[in-house]
Amino acid sequence: MLPLLAGCAAAPVAPHRPLPGEVSQFSIDGRLAVRRGEVRHHANLDWRHTPASDVILLSTPLGQGLAELVRDASGARLVLADGRTHTADDWNALAREVFGVALPLNGAARWLLGDLADTEGWRVEILERASGAPDGLPTLIELSRDDIVVRLKIDAWQEVK
Repeated sequence: MLPLLAGCAAAPVAPHRPLPGEVSQFSIDGRLAVRRGEVRHHANLDWRHTPASDVILLSTPLGQGLAELVRDASGARLVLADGRTHTADDWNALAREVFGVALPLNGAARWLLGDLADTEGWRVEILERASGAPDGLPTLIELSRDDIVVRLKIDAWQEVK
């Protein structure tokens, strides 16, 4: 009798995932992989986005804090684990200063919602989405140019109200 009852159990209901056009504030948890030539870096990522600001915490795969990136009305800041701080007018300028490469980071929050406009010569691709729908929220994004490849795997999405 138990096998028959097990077959009647309701399928689990997937959590609601908003469509990209419905989202203005969100938080994500994910993993970042960066490759430049033969050099590779991996980090965990905790990102909180509102129209007025972004706060990104980067940590090692084992959870040790690496850096905090902040964007708000005063500009962009990178605070490293050792206390060193870098500031710039925006994220693109901060990337140029810190990494020596003009990464198109000012539009990064839009990519998380599937809007790939303004990639400034970089190839940005959505490799996976949360649902099979073409407008589903991205869960794997790849950014590449020359010998640089950046992959962001989004493990958890949360719309912030």
